[in-house]
Amino acid sequence: MIILINGEYKEYIEIVDRGFQYGDGLFETIEVKNGQSVFLDRHLDRLNAGCNRLHIPLTNIELLTFEAKELGKYSSAAVLKIIITRGSGGRGYRQPDMIQPTRVLSLYPFPDYPIVYKEQGITARFCDTRLGLNPALAGLKHMNRLEQVLARAEWNNPAIQEGIMMDMNDYVIEGTMTNLFYIKNATLYTPSLAQSGVAGIMRSIIMTVASEHQLPVTEQAFTKDALLSADEVFVSNSIIGIWPVNKIANTLFQVGSITRQIQIWVDIFKNEALRCDQ
Repeated sequence: MIILINGEYKEYIEIVDRGFQYGDGLFETIEVKNGQSVFLDRHLDRLNAGCNRLHIPLTNIELLTFEAKELGKYSSAAVLKIIITRGSGGRGYRQPDMIQPTRVLSLYPFPDYPIVYKEQGITARFCDTRLGLNPALAGLKHMNRLEQVLARAEWNNPAIQEGIMMDMNDYVIEGTMTNLFYIKNATLYTPSLAQSGVAGIMRSIIMTVASEHQLPVTEQAFTKDALLSADEVFVSNSIIGIWPVNKIANTLFQVGSITRQIQIWVDIFKNEALRCDQ
């Protein structure tokens, strides 16, 4: 693992940093392929938008872009994690008068997920842990991930690859590490994230390519009963791409033709993005 903190190669962060103290920050998780950070511009745009919502001044996006590209340049397959915190401050929730954000870039080995997850699908379960409702933070990939930590601790069975989380009103929102989609009557559905959840980069790409190919896309609130009556189900994030879901609890699903087509569209979109960045 390689770590870059405020432009220096080191492994320690100040104990008074608000990211450590309060989870006061945001992060991005980016695939690195053949030395290129995949969809880097999209990730940095989301990071910048999130910093604006949290009033964290991210003034030197050009430097962050340079560091991200340099860190990933010599890796054939890796995961680049970018963390931006509000920086160091005194004890208490009040923000410091002069905010000097901390930026942390770290490079990890790419996870060795079995190819069958992408080709044949995965098994998922419903989690008991519920997501809280907070429109002010909804959609953000902020550093407060205790709900996901608790949800992921609910199972140790290696035959289950993902847990599906609902909110306090029992609406389906997302997986512990993924966004969620289902297909019913040739329409693509994904949960509304107006109250909770993370608006993933891959989620936005899937919705874009689906619309470009005239596949209807609907964002709405729905319960697990609607999900279990779907024709096809899949999950996504920037590292795994798309994994079909072939089983949730005791309900079985086919890895359908529309899911396969979306996988192809996303792969084409990704390859074109990589060519443009060369």
